[in-house]
Amino acid sequence: MKDEIITLGHGSGAGLTKKLINEIFDKNFKLPTLDDAVEIENRTVVTTDAHVIKPIFFPGGDIGKLSVTGTVNDVSMKGAIPKYLLITYIIEEGFPIKDLKKITESVQEAAEEANVKIIAGDTKVVERGKADGIYITTTGIGFLSKNINLTSKNIQNGDKIIVNGTIGDHTVAIINARENLNLTPAPQSDCASLNNLVQLMLKSGNIKFIRDATRGGVATILNEVFEDTGLGIIINEEDIPIKENVEAVCGLLGLDALYMANEGKLVSFVSGNSSILLEEMKNHKQGKNSTIIGEVTNEVKGVYLRTSIGGLRPLMMLDSDPLPRIC
Repeated sequence: MKDEIITLGHGSGAGLTKKLINEIFDKNFKLPTLDDAVEIENRTVVTTDAHVIKPIFFPGGDIGKLSVTGTVNDVSMKGAIPKYLLITYIIEEGFPIKDLKKITESVQEAAEEANVKIIAGDTKVVERGKADGIYITTTGIGFLSKNINLTSKNIQNGDKIIVNGTIGDHTVAIINARENLNLTPAPQSDCASLNNLVQLMLKSGNIKFIRDATRGGVATILNEVFEDTGLGIIINEEDIPIKENVEAVCGLLGLDALYMANEGKLVSFVSGNSSILLEEMKNHKQGKNSTIIGEVTNEVKGVYLRTSIGGLRPLMMLDSDPLPRIC
């Protein structure tokens, strides 16, 4: 790498992160696959994650809930059923015990809701000023059914692209809390486990590939799919579900919701008649605003947004996310 130091952009999940993984980690570790979760043996799926969000408490969740749902979702995007969780706390000296208790209760509540068991963990404490309150790392373990194989290699021309609800909610909730914008009502993070929704989708439709739209948002996922497959993608501006408060913050700060991080939204590629699938998704609490936003097409090379006036705007892979410490 030509870069001499690590910047916040290297942890954004966008182009700089990909460069870091390709040129440092993959080059040395010789990773068999570059993915959030991997299948190892006997249809076992494993993932590991670290959570450094700021602030640690936010409308709709906290670092404890986020650490569970983020890990559950990484396992779930492979089509696996998450079962076990290992968790480690790295705590700064002086951190309030009451906050630690609240976070731990949140971890357990989220684990019970996702039907996963916490089976092991570790605790480390560092000197005052050597951390930012608390960081949490997790490892998730799940299991795949024999007939499940979700990969971008399955995607074909004509496949529809579905999201399970409004995008940008998590990022706007964090911006509001971090910058004290005092938006009312306070935007809520979409932080949620999607394992039950994914299993419902696998039973109801011909699912090719799924990815949760965390760092880098929907647009980054679509660009990664284009890089993997060489297939063009067009999404429709008028079909993208966005809440009014998210649009307002985007307009105020010059942000694009398509690149915003989410913690309870997925992007799926589906073939065939998707009407039954959409109906089933909309009956699930995590999919009530599900919609088709576009499709895979040979019309273009790259990822494009069809605007409300009919033009095509390219959606490029960004080097970094404008908001660090988002998850």
